[in-house]
Amino acid sequence: MSAGHDHGYKRLFSHPEMVADLLRGFVHEDWIRELDFSTLERFPGSYTTRKLRSRRESDVVWRVRWGEGRWLYVYILLEFQSTVDPFMALRFMVYLGLFYQDLLRRHELTPAGKLPPVLPLLLYNGRALWGAAREMSELIDRVPGGLEEYLPQLRYCLLDEERIADSELESLRNLAAALFRLEKSRGPQDVERVLTALLDWLDEPELAELKRSFAEWVVEVLLPGRVPGITIPQVADLQEVKSMLAERVVEWTEEWKQEGLEAGRREGLEAGRREGLEAGRREGLEQGLEQGLEQGLEQGLEQGLEQVRGVLLEELERRFGALPEGVRRRVNEIGSFKELSELILRVGAASSISELGLAVP
Repeated sequence: MSAGHDHGYKRLFSHPEMVADLLRGFVHEDWIRELDFSTLERFPGSYTTRKLRSRRESDVVWRVRWGEGRWLYVYILLEFQSTVDPFMALRFMVYLGLFYQDLLRRHELTPAGKLPPVLPLLLYNGRALWGAAREMSELIDRVPGGLEEYLPQLRYCLLDEERIADSELESLRNLAAALFRLEKSRGPQDVERVLTALLDWLDEPELAELKRSFAEWVVEVLLPGRVPGITIPQVADLQEVKSMLAERVVEWTEEWKQEGLEAGRREGLEAGRREGLEAGRREGLEQGLEQGLEQGLEQGLEQGLEQVRGVLLEELERRFGALPEGVRRRVNEIGSFKELSELILRVGAASSISELGLAVP
């Protein structure tokens, strides 16, 4: 991320409401239901070793009470990233080691005298598929038999904004989802719709600071990235930002078209490219979509659908292993490029085939 974008994300996720909605809406694990989000508390994110020879800063750190009546905390390390770092797992391991060392120095242990659990969470908004190892041991070369017992183990949680389906984001009354929708907006009208929702959701006096943070992020980060070269009035009120967009929507829409944000025909192709599929399968997806969308011929359409169905089936097998015949039959019955493309985007984050709506009773 640019320094401004990175700072904007840090500012937004300095609000407990953003962190709570991020975890509730996008970390689909049972233990999330045990967290008491009313206890969310910001924690220092800068760690220095005892001899001051090494220093690391994690972007945002929070802690939250876990379970009723228990004084056990779950620490959440939020790291923001817009490019793929092949050694992200190592970075998290360094952060975590220094973080634990700092907790030990402060004598902030659990009642059992142990270190508290930590959720290392990476929020990624880059276009390329995140292909880096998510487990530390995967970064270490092959070892002799028996030595694998000593490999370090650390896995981080990845939330990839670009791979979250638009339909999922639009269905959520969720502040983090609103941020992701703004990031993925295709034009001023899309931004206006999200701002309308935010004005409703943040219509409480205690949320005034968060509302201001959203306004500043839109004006200082989102709009300059969409319409470079145009002077954006510096307003810090979300309603004023919405009114400004309404007044200048015609002028800015033309600029956004130049940025390719409303190139609807290429949307499916870009989704395929962002998935980072290997060249052969990606070529098949692009050719199939081009045949279906441009030629409009029945034969080309069916060939295109076949290509995309094949990509979806490969992704499903990669994620869940051998597929039941009923699931294959269900995929082969899908006749919409849009539905197939959305499913491809959702596979990586899905915990089961049922979650994708492809399970056969």
